[in-house]
Amino acid sequence: MPLHTPESSSCTAGSACACATASSGPQKAASSQAVSAPVQAKRGFLQDLIAVAASFGLAGSARAALPGDPSFQPTRRPGMEGKRFGMLVDMRKCIGCQACTVSCSVENQPPIGQFRTSVLQYEVDQGDAAPAMVSLPRLCNHCDEPPCVPVCPVQATFQRTDGIVLVDNERCVGCGYCVQACPYDARFINHETQTADKCTFCEHRLEAGLLPACVESCVGGARVIGDLNDAHSEINQRINAHKDEIKVLKPGMKTKPHVFYIGLPDEFVNGVDGQATVRLVATP
Repeated sequence: MPLHTPESSSCTAGSACACATASSGPQKAASSQAVSAPVQAKRGFLQDLIAVAASFGLAGSARAALPGDPSFQPTRRPGMEGKRFGMLVDMRKCIGCQACTVSCSVENQPPIGQFRTSVLQYEVDQGDAAPAMVSLPRLCNHCDEPPCVPVCPVQATFQRTDGIVLVDNERCVGCGYCVQACPYDARFINHETQTADKCTFCEHRLEAGLLPACVESCVGGARVIGDLNDAHSEINQRINAHKDEIKVLKPGMKTKPHVFYIGLPDEFVNGVDGQATVRLVATP
């Protein structure tokens, strides 16, 4: 049964509104091979990109390694000592109100039409039954093996010891390598600064003892952020209470994402590729 976004779906992260795409004409249901093809293409692109960077001296020999290899990632930079941040999204509580999208934009001031986080809305075709709505929050996954980091030719994209992935805008040259390497389409080139932009878990707020804007503004309490190294943290307690329901996006990419979902339909685990271009997902 196909999943599709209605024409009224909201704008998506890092791009102009996708509504035009949805309204441009009927879309055909993709086969399971078509769904998996972008994943394979993205993985192949990443490998080729690392090899090219290494051959031109843009990356050291460690950069030629592949995800999962201990030498794949550069040394992490200092962060909040002893912490490893992650986020849990309970889709059962998300109502698709976009309060997180708005509050993030107010806090971080990305250009109009570009977003660090958003909630994609899908209509699930259930045959004879009435279609169901699924609201899917999207943001940077702050992976343990972030493919965006080693492809940066100037080391503008980096990861801290607390797991947060950031961009040094003073070093970034806007080449877009990291944008292409991210399998979650969580990055974009800022129209105003011409540098890479993305969700930062509002690290400036975390360092001040505050919650990220999206977490603080969520009316349903669907988003929880916390220290995964603290066994007593709320995020760990919720994860432990729902062990069998915890899922991540695209686990096959071996990026070890640290944005976890409760209530994520199986069709979305590997079936959603991109935020503005893919508006249809086929079930097996």
